[in-house]
Amino acid sequence: MNTELLKALNMLEKEKDISKETLLEAIESSLLNACKVHFGKIDNIKVIMDKETCDYKLYTEKTVVEEVEDNLEQISLEDANNLFVEKVVVREVEDTLEQISLEDAKKINKQYKAGDVVRISLGGRYELGDIVQVPIKSKSFGRIAAQNAKNVILQKIREEERKVIYDQYFEKEKDIVTGVVQRYVGRNVSINLGKADAMLTENEQVKGEIFKPTERIKLYVVEVKDTTKGPKILVSRTHPDFVKRLFEAEVTEVRSGIVEIKCIAREAGSRTKIAVWSNDPDVDPVGACVGMNGARVNAIVDELRGEKIDIINWSDNPAILIENALSPAKVISVMADPDEKTASVIVPDHQLSLAIGKEGQNARLAAKLTKYKIDIKNETQAIESGELPENYMELSEGVYEEEMYEEDYSGEYDDSYSEDSYGEDAYAEDAYMENEGKDPAEEIVFEEVEE
Repeated sequence: MNTELLKALNMLEKEKDISKETLLEAIESSLLNACKVHFGKIDNIKVIMDKETCDYKLYTEKTVVEEVEDNLEQISLEDANNLFVEKVVVREVEDTLEQISLEDAKKINKQYKAGDVVRISLGGRYELGDIVQVPIKSKSFGRIAAQNAKNVILQKIREEERKVIYDQYFEKEKDIVTGVVQRYVGRNVSINLGKADAMLTENEQVKGEIFKPTERIKLYVVEVKDTTKGPKILVSRTHPDFVKRLFEAEVTEVRSGIVEIKCIAREAGSRTKIAVWSNDPDVDPVGACVGMNGARVNAIVDELRGEKIDIINWSDNPAILIENALSPAKVISVMADPDEKTASVIVPDHQLSLAIGKEGQNARLAAKLTKYKIDIKNETQAIESGELPENYMELSEGVYEEEMYEEDYSGEYDDSYSEDSYGEDAYAEDAYMENEGKDPAEEIVFEEVEE
C-alpha cells in the first residue's frame, strides 16, 4: 500500500473537495505523459491503478520475436526468458501477483523471511508471438519527464478546483449570497464570497450607498461564468429580483408558496412596488408581507438602506390592478384597453400630484408594474375632454363624503392613510410640496358614482 500517496490524496479530497478518483486519473495521465516524453510514444504502455491502496503498475506490452526491429514494441525470445518478477514475502498472500508466501519463498531459499523481496525467473515460459508485459520503473524517467508529469497533476488539480467552485456558485445563480467587502477598485467594489471573489460594478450599485471594508452585505447573483481564470460571478444590488429574494427569505408565506409575488417594479435606492397574491383565501397577502407592526417589511427596508416599498394586491382585472398600482392616490375611474396595453385614469383634482408622484415616479412605477401605458387626468381635465359629464360635480355632491383627520391636526404629515407604503417618506409628503402647500390630509374619500 502506498500510504504516503493515499494520505496526500485524502487530504486534497477533504480540503479542495476534489474526488480521489479524479486525482488518481490525473496521476495516471501524468505517468502516460512522462512515458511519452521518455520513450517518444505510449501506444503499448499501460497503467494499472488500485483505487483502494493507491498502488500502481506501469508496464509496456512487447511481442516476442527472433530479431528485434523495434525496441519499444518487440523483445527477443532470449530476453523474454530472462525476465523475472519481484514478489514480497508475506505470511498470508492477498495478491498472488505481488506477494509470495513464506513457505514458498523458503523452497527457493531457506534464508528468506517475511518482508524480503524475491526475484522469480520467468525463463522458458514464453514462445515466439507471445505478448510480454515488461515492467517500467518510473524512477528511471529523466528530470524533464518527471517535471512534465508534475505539471500535468498540478494542472488537473487547478482545473478541478475551478470546476468545484464554479459548480458551487452556479447553484446559487438567481439567489442571494452574503459577502464581505474587501476594497474599492476604482468605482467598483471587490466582494469576498468565501471560496471566490466577485466584483460589484458601478452599474449594479445603488446610488448613494457607501461600503466599508469588512462590512457584510447581501448580493443578488445575476450570472456565473466559467472562465480560464476561474468562475466570474456577476452580482447586483439593483436587480428587481433582489427584493423578491429578500421577501422569500423574510416572509414564510412567500417562501412556502402560499403568497406569490406576481410582479415587481423598482427604482433602486428610491422606491419599489410589488404586487402580491394569496393562494389561500384565509391569508392576507399584503398583511403577510408587512408582518406584525411592519416587522417583516421593515427588515427588508433596512437591508435596502431606507428604500421605500409599496405592497399592493394583485388582480387579474387590469383596471383594478392599475388602481391598486397608483396607491396611495385615490382613483375615480380606470378605462383599460388590454389589446393596446393603454389605460386612461381619472383622479380627484387634489390627488393628481399624488398619483403622478415626485418627478412622475409613482405613475412610472405603476406603468412598469402593470405593463400598461397610463394616462392620468384630474376631474377638471376629464370634464373638459368630455370623459365626465359637465354636471358631474352636481351629480356627485350627494355622494361624496368628506373625511378629515382629527380636529386638532397640527399640519404635520401623518402617513397612517397609506397602509401599504413603507419607508422613510411617503407620496403624501411629495404631493404636499407640489400642491403649493395644500394639506394632503384634507382628502375626499369617494364612493362609487354612476354617470
